[in-house]
Amino acid sequence: MTDPGWCRIGPDPAIADWARAALPVAEQAIADSAEPWRCGGTWFVGVDALPNGPDGAVAGAAFPWAALPLTPVPLHPAQLSVIRPGYPQPSPDESASALRFRQTRDAAHLDGLLPVGPARRRMIREPHAWILGLPLTDIRAAPLVVWEGSHRIMAQALQDALRPHPPQHWGDIDVTAAYQAARAEVFRSCPRRELPAGIGEATLLHRLTVHGVAPWQGAEAGDRIIAYLRPMLASVAEWITAP
Repeated sequence: MTDPGWCRIGPDPAIADWARAALPVAEQAIADSAEPWRCGGTWFVGVDALPNGPDGAVAGAAFPWAALPLTPVPLHPAQLSVIRPGYPQPSPDESASALRFRQTRDAAHLDGLLPVGPARRRMIREPHAWILGLPLTDIRAAPLVVWEGSHRIMAQALQDALRPHPPQHWGDIDVTAAYQAARAEVFRSCPRRELPAGIGEATLLHRLTVHGVAPWQGAEAGDRIIAYLRPMLASVAEWITAP
């Protein structure tokens, strides 16, 4: 079987212990944050919002490296992605087409590509090693969505787009057209899979896997909170590789 670009880990007691220790810290960080909620008050982006240490520890709980197929590296404060019932809702800072893309395509995207300048052209500004999601609640509505095998399509497209340019300039190359064409191919050829997960589980994505968030469905109540970690790589050249 070919690598789908993701794997589920657990449930594992060490992951659960870390998540339970992190939850009250996360809830306080969310309550104290001045960051506005997006999508009509249904999404808190929460970049670097969890005050974990560089070793990943939080509130005295060690990061569960031993339960993960990863080599320990220094970690940044985790993102706290929070989804509430009704996601996504219309928002004055988002176009109608952007809302439809959330509703019909799960806001599918590739982390690491940032919109740069007034024209919001996509450039590789945050090359990261991997994406790890650690649920802090057992609410499974609005799950993470992935397109299996999309990392291989994205790797080839970005390699082709960057090849004519010197590697030292790759972070400043506009890859918007290549990215959008590759994403369209992903939608045509890659299976879409929803990955609900709860406390004690973790979801690990290849850094080039196209992913998003499904609209909230069902009667679950409360906030769906996932801590995400994306440690940085030294170069774009490392980032655009795929198995």
